[in-house]
Amino acid sequence: MFQFNRSEISMIGQVQPTGLERASRATLVQLRSFEAVVRLGGVGHAARALHLAQPTVSTQLKELAASLGLALFEPQGRRLVPTAVGERLALAVREMGAAWRGFEDDAAALQGLRRGSLRIAAVTTTEYFLPDLLGPFARQYPGIQIELAVENRDAVVARLERGDDELAAMMFPPQHLPLARWPFLENPLVIIAPTEHALTHRRRLRLSDLTGEPLLVREAGSGTRAAAEQAFAARGVYWLPRMALGSNEAIKHAVRAGLGLAVLSRHTLSQDPARDGLAVLPVAGFPLRRQWHLVWRQDRVLSLPARTLLDDLRARLHVRARPRA
Repeated sequence: MFQFNRSEISMIGQVQPTGLERASRATLVQLRSFEAVVRLGGVGHAARALHLAQPTVSTQLKELAASLGLALFEPQGRRLVPTAVGERLALAVREMGAAWRGFEDDAAALQGLRRGSLRIAAVTTTEYFLPDLLGPFARQYPGIQIELAVENRDAVVARLERGDDELAAMMFPPQHLPLARWPFLENPLVIIAPTEHALTHRRRLRLSDLTGEPLLVREAGSGTRAAAEQAFAARGVYWLPRMALGSNEAIKHAVRAGLGLAVLSRHTLSQDPARDGLAVLPVAGFPLRRQWHLVWRQDRVLSLPARTLLDDLRARLHVRARPRA
């Protein structure tokens, strides 16, 4: 014979609220905006990333904080920084997102990759070739939604740390994360000048011959800039940058305008750079031979779309690399 105490009797016939029901005070739209503000450090950046009006994101944050009765952010200079409880909520939101992506992956597997999603981060220079590599996969699996985030190296590393993406394409994978890496494409770095520059008439140059010229570089956090600085240091050459610019296209325009020389990936240039008013200088030790890597977290299970893309790229790039008969 079973016996119940008074509190247990009062619970009989009542449905206890689940964690999901308790979380119903927050909407998915609010949580998405909250996570974007945490990740990007401000309402304006989050609004642009989500393609929403800034007041809309601000309202969603206020409604979320009011529904929870908690202060989720505190100002720090021009940035919004999550409070301790805001950090806890951000972690919960990311775990919810990971669980949902896991469900989508399982659903995609059951449907034979007819549906699903794949999130990829890539450093800015890869935008010159990565879409072409993703194209055949996207056409073969039109139901797979591919989200490609193009950032500089520091931002891509931060995304890997947070687990925002399954795959990342970059030149210098970070050492502090448990990453698997696949070197899939060579990345030659060259020194460029405007076509009318006097150095373009020289048949051979030493790096030290260039240090009297203004140097244009990418912004801090760029992999190309880091590779160039490493090469200069290894050769004992000190070449002080004159100007930092935020994109490869901006650097090419500045070089063409005669503002200085620059180190860029050969992938950023057309097959005939002279048509764009640019010349590759014949500098000893250049091109610098570097590699593009695809990387992924070893402490997380890759989804079926991610595994399928890797298999597809390995097959296609292997065929492309075979010598002609």
